[in-house]
Amino acid sequence: MIFSMTGYASAARTLPRCSLNVELRAVNSRYLDVAFRLPEELRAIESQLRELIMSKVNRGKLECRAGLAYLPEAQGRLDVNDDLVQRVAAAGRQVQQLVPEARALQVADILRWPGVIGEPELSLDELGSACRELVAQALDEFNASRAREGGKLAQVILERAARMQELVQGIAPKVPLLVKAYGERLSARLAEAGLNPDDDRMRQEIVLFASKLDVDEELSRLGAHIKELQHVLGRGGAVGRRLDFLMQEFNREANTLGSKSADLESTQVAVEMKVLIE
Repeated sequence: MIFSMTGYASAARTLPRCSLNVELRAVNSRYLDVAFRLPEELRAIESQLRELIMSKVNRGKLECRAGLAYLPEAQGRLDVNDDLVQRVAAAGRQVQQLVPEARALQVADILRWPGVIGEPELSLDELGSACRELVAQALDEFNASRAREGGKLAQVILERAARMQELVQGIAPKVPLLVKAYGERLSARLAEAGLNPDDDRMRQEIVLFASKLDVDEELSRLGAHIKELQHVLGRGGAVGRRLDFLMQEFNREANTLGSKSADLESTQVAVEMKVLIE
């Protein structure tokens, strides 16, 4: 299976006091580069999320973004610390026993005591567990989308390779004829210039110049590269660097084919091949 390095996925969940959402997005990168944008409540589990992502993604510049929003009913509610209220009340009764004339604590006095009333807090264990599950869920969809896009990219590349194979097979049988025709044209021009093309020395030079236009070796290498390209895509896995190297080899052979072109047809083949490689 071929995976694209670009992808996007998201997942969301509603918890008792808040809603939590996670987004994963990635673009091409030579190595794996993971960046996080997390609320303060989730900073403690960043290393756990990084390990989770690295276990399922090998390459790409990936951003993991998490959002946390408290629900309206949770924002409007205040939590009373029952244990602290009881201890404050017990301390008040103890003071009254020691100082009978002291005024008893009122409700307002207890409510103003630091820590008696607090905003609702989420359990880090509960929130962290939910976030890890969401990231794992998003990773599954993320990799599925990358696989779908990778399959389409592989098909596009194979179509280009098939067309290149057609060009190679079409021009290969004509190479000897092109070399021969070039030698005949060269002999005719020498004759027009008053030289004897049948002279042994001159014939050797004609054969030498004509042989420089023989692209049979380049076409053979192109055929081998096309087979290797098909093999790499069929094998799957991380193939980006291998494909990059093959494209360089394709370009080298196509450039040589163009530089040795002796007629319009071979020039057109070289140009179309370079377009396919690009």
